[in-house]
Amino acid sequence: MNRTRTAPLAGDAVALPGGEFLMGTDSGEGHPADGEGPAHVVRLSPFRIDRFTVTNDRFAEFVAATGFTTEAEHYGWSYVFAGLLADRHPVARSVRAPWWRQVHGATWRSPEGPGSTVLDRGDHPVTQVSWRDARAFCRWAGARLPTEAEWEYAARGGLVGRRYPWGDLREPGGAHRMNIWQGEFPDGDLGLDGWVGTAPVDTYEPNGFGLSNMTGNVWEWCADWFNPTAYATSRIDDPTGPRSGSHRVLRGGSYLSHESHCDRYRVAARGANTQDGSAGDIGFRCVYPG
Repeated sequence: MNRTRTAPLAGDAVALPGGEFLMGTDSGEGHPADGEGPAHVVRLSPFRIDRFTVTNDRFAEFVAATGFTTEAEHYGWSYVFAGLLADRHPVARSVRAPWWRQVHGATWRSPEGPGSTVLDRGDHPVTQVSWRDARAFCRWAGARLPTEAEWEYAARGGLVGRRYPWGDLREPGGAHRMNIWQGEFPDGDLGLDGWVGTAPVDTYEPNGFGLSNMTGNVWEWCADWFNPTAYATSRIDDPTGPRSGSHRVLRGGSYLSHESHCDRYRVAARGANTQDGSAGDIGFRCVYPG
């Protein structure tokens, strides 16, 4: 389904005023190892952030202009959700969790491996990109990856203490507001939100800041190193996270998120991956000077 639009490809950024907001949560509903709390006050300087996650078409422009090679292309493989694979795909082995496969030839151009393509998914978020790949794109665009604090401030859309970018109800009035797993995980995504796999980056109604798909669809890389105890010692003004670590922060959840195993589609939820890692449900957006 080709729904390519001009807006998601143009690097349209929204100016945010910054200021104080309440980051994190004390609700205790997340995974203890994720370190979603304590809730704490953060003060941010003004910044601009992409209205949409970076699309396949935007990333293709970057590659065409620079000749950039992603880490998945360098290594020759990446992670793909098993439910999206056909028998023809060369699967090396099962890794990480039973529903993930290490697939030779899976790259941003072929997210599910050989035989797959993004030619009809130009307005979908680019995936199979590592933290380093995302950073390289942002630098090329005169930008950078958002800090975790900037990401959460943007995702909250001006709301305080809510679970989602639009409020506390996941499906207010029965309306789907994000692309997550519906049905029994990991077998049988019913696609009640209209999509199985990624969706175009402007599919759902934006939040109060005019930002689309801040939760669901794909995880988004943040600049920070991940540490489950980071909030306890985080500075108030423009925090940038720990000085070192083994994993980088991911935010927002993805089309594979389901309450039975991964309800990390809440705005306070946190995830992480190694900075050279990539998968079929990880993307990013950039921030620019305010």
